[in-house]
Amino acid sequence: MKNIKYFTLLLLTGFLFTSCSDNDNPVPVNEEEIITTITVTLVPNGAGDTITLQSRDLDGDGPNAPVVTVSGNFVANTVYGGAIVILNETESPAEIITDEVEEEDEEHQFFYTVSGGLDATTDYANFDDDGNPLGTLFTLSTGAASTGTLGFTLRHEPTKPNTGLTDAGGETDLIVTFSVTID
Repeated sequence: MKNIKYFTLLLLTGFLFTSCSDNDNPVPVNEEEIITTITVTLVPNGAGDTITLQSRDLDGDGPNAPVVTVSGNFVANTVYGGAIVILNETESPAEIITDEVEEEDEEHQFFYTVSGGLDATTDYANFDDDGNPLGTLFTLSTGAASTGTLGFTLRHEPTKPNTGLTDAGGETDLIVTFSVTID
């Protein structure tokens, strides 16, 4: 009888020590960025007007739709240098999320989508440390007069290299589409 009590006590003690874990090296959690605003500035090579595309969604998933603005029309057959700035305007002063994206360049990539009949092409102008596209800087080359949409998607932890948005994987941090015109 004594042996059964000792055996039971030994068994319970074993469960007690093996059920506890001392994990001194927890996996760090990379909190998702809060993105309220994207501003895309496009400067024509040579002379011409700078075009600014902006989407602001200060209430996030709240009831209000984002405020989307396009400052003007693109000029046909022109190359524009593009720069993307993303912000978290729920902070004061606003947090520049672009800085974090560029610091974690191997974990992020912007993708550009030209559709709806818009005669334009895009090319990456900056890259991560492994030579894969990052995309906070890019060029937009316009063709003939047309209308359509220009979209921007930011992916977190995409597969790199990839052949585009369809096989990039990862999580979507941001997706926005602007209706634009080329004169």
